[in-house]
Amino acid sequence: MASGSSHDRATWWLALAFGLLCWPVLGWIGSCSGALAFLVGGLLLSPDLDTISRPTRRWGPLQLLWWPYRSLFKHRSLFSHSPVLGTGGRLAYLAGLALALAWLLAPWGAPTPGVLFQWGQQIWNQNRALVLLTLAGLEASSWLHLIQDGDPIPKPPRILRLLSRRSRRQAKRRQPRRNGPHH
Repeated sequence: MASGSSHDRATWWLALAFGLLCWPVLGWIGSCSGALAFLVGGLLLSPDLDTISRPTRRWGPLQLLWWPYRSLFKHRSLFSHSPVLGTGGRLAYLAGLALALAWLLAPWGAPTPGVLFQWGQQIWNQNRALVLLTLAGLEASSWLHLIQDGDPIPKPPRILRLLSRRSRRQAKRRQPRRNGPHH
């Protein structure tokens, strides 16, 4: 497992490389967006938000927002340290916080959750390629983290492992026994 400084150093270097790879897709805007998304993914939306870590501390006073997330998922769980599911979960968590905040602040003139959905839809419709490239940058930085930790695919939760073993045993029992080669 890599140290926090190793994760940070690799994130900075590979953000540049990722940005250069994005150049042919959307030019300099795509390159900057890809590199920035890679940096944000590695430095602020890291899989290590499930612990008190450098990425958590980078949120400053807003690091309290990640306390429920840390309480829900133990470190290196399937839901924090896995490809796609981990990044998607962190983004969904942030989206849920934004919608809850919008709902709470709507009486004081803040945009309502409906308006936030409309903005998101508008951004998606007008900049689909850029949004996908940004999501790819976030996910790529997560993969870098997982590969450095040596666990791109963590173990499923214990209950799922137990259920899987049980179903394999039951399947073996159902198979007919063979007494040698069949002709």
